[in-house]
Formats: sequence, C-alpha cells, structure tokens
Amino acid sequence: MLELLLKGFWSGIAAVGFAILFNVPKRTLFPIGAMGAIGGLVKFGLMYFGVGIVFSSFVGATVVGIISIQMAHLKNSPPLVFSIPGVIPMVPGAFAYRMMLGLIALIQLEDSDTYIQTLIDMVNNGAKMSFILMSLAIGVSMPMLITRKESIKRSKFNKEKKVTV
Repeated sequence: MLELLLKGFWSGIAAVGFAILFNVPKRTLFPIGAMGAIGGLVKFGLMYFGVGIVFSSFVGATVVGIISIQMAHLKNSPPLVFSIPGVIPMVPGAFAYRMMLGLIALIQLEDSDTYIQTLIDMVNNGAKMSFILMSLAIGVSMPMLITRKESIKRSKFNKEKKVTV
C-alpha cells in the first residue's frame, strides 16, 4: 500500500514538472499536482487489483478529465491546462523504449529463433504502447466532450456578421 501511495506522489510531482515546463499559471500548480497524484493512484491502484494496464490507464485518464472540468471552473482556466499535465505521467515511456530497443536489435540479429522472439517482444511492446496512448487520449477527452454545454454552431464565435452598406 505504501508503494501505491509513493507512485501516486511521484505522479503528482511529475505532473507539476510538466506543468512548469508548459508554463501554466502558478495558481494551477497545486491542483495539477493533485490531479496527477489522483490519476496515478487510480491507475496503479487498479493495476494492483489485477486490472490490465490499458483499462487502468483509461480509467485514470477519465478521472483526470472529470476533475479537470471542475478545476477549470474553480480556477478560471481552460480544462486542458489541468488535464494534459495530469495525464502525462501515465504515458507509457517504458514500452516505447523497449519497442525501439527491439527494433534496433532486429538489425543486428542473424539467428532466426532470437530474431523471431525479439520481433514478437517488439510488436507486443508497441501494441501496448499504442493502446495505452489511445486510452489516455480517449479517457481525457471524453468527459470534456460529454459535458460540453453548446455546439460550436450555436456559439457566439460562429455568428455571421451583418454587413451594412
């Protein structure tokens, strides 16, 4: 359980680091850190109970997306200011790294058995990475799309301007 809390804490720290890198307003740093920690706790908590990494990432990103809408109203900032840095710690960098190492190793291998095993591992890591990235994108954007109050067609920015002569 302590390991789970530590992963959540470090997810929050990583979210704040990326928020600083993206130059967000200072008033949003604490909520971003909290959202990163909550998203990390949800993801790693579900994985601890045996849920797959893809679905865990989806649920964690969805939680971050839902909280980002509320934080946007409280802090008068766009929801993306909160959701993107909060989700970045869940990006599957290890799978991407292993996939690239496998791709590089394929160039040097001559033994067919080792080549096939390396190819299988590379495709497996690439598929996991792709599905996790898709689940993060869908999970973080779905709450914003569902809770949108009006269509852009009825927005005040889409009104035709009357020209008088």
